[in-house]
Amino acid sequence: MESGTSMPVKGHHVHQRHFDRLVMLSDGVFAIAMTLSAVELKTEAQPGESLLHAWIGPLLTYFVSFAIISSVWVRHRRTLAHLRYVDMPMTLISLLLLSLVALMPVVIRVLLSGAMGSGSIGMLVYSIALMANYACLAAGWGYAAFIAQLAPDVPRSRAWGWLLQELFVAMVFGAVALYSAQLKLAAVLVMLVGVGLRIASVRLERSAKVGSASADEANAPHEGVNPGQ
Repeated sequence: MESGTSMPVKGHHVHQRHFDRLVMLSDGVFAIAMTLSAVELKTEAQPGESLLHAWIGPLLTYFVSFAIISSVWVRHRRTLAHLRYVDMPMTLISLLLLSLVALMPVVIRVLLSGAMGSGSIGMLVYSIALMANYACLAAGWGYAAFIAQLAPDVPRSRAWGWLLQELFVAMVFGAVALYSAQLKLAAVLVMLVGVGLRIASVRLERSAKVGSASADEANAPHEGVNPGQ
């Protein structure tokens, strides 16, 4: 073959390139957000306050935030891992999620500032930001699994279970936001709805596991049976 001969780009290669670029961008944004969250830790001890007492709150906030951002990454990774390809709407939803993740260091700074002033304002901003992250995760998975059919290999019950998981976490942070805004009754109602979603998601997950186990048993060769008979 002559050097420089043009080769046609097949459709599946194009889809794979789109998918790979989205994964690389996602991992980069998550890594930067996790790193910058530590940069926001600039607390200094006040007069008469020990260094340990001054740092315990910010450090706790950082590790909780790191765990939450990691959870968002894990769930986003799970979504991408089950997609056969990504289309433009799914790409846009992912970019929206990444824009929210990139804001988390700023949100953490607001929370830390609120801890030294009005804590309720900082917690309100923090919980709204996390609610938006998980709502975006739910929107992405709901679109991929039920609208665009980008993950046809995931059983329906499992797909619903994962969607309800995302909605449950979003409603938990929504309840925290309402509580921070002094809307305690609304916070309790939202939390109850979220618990109901979580119970439903657990049942769907169990149903999916039972279905998978039954399918594996049906497909497995029976012992003592000669295939040639």
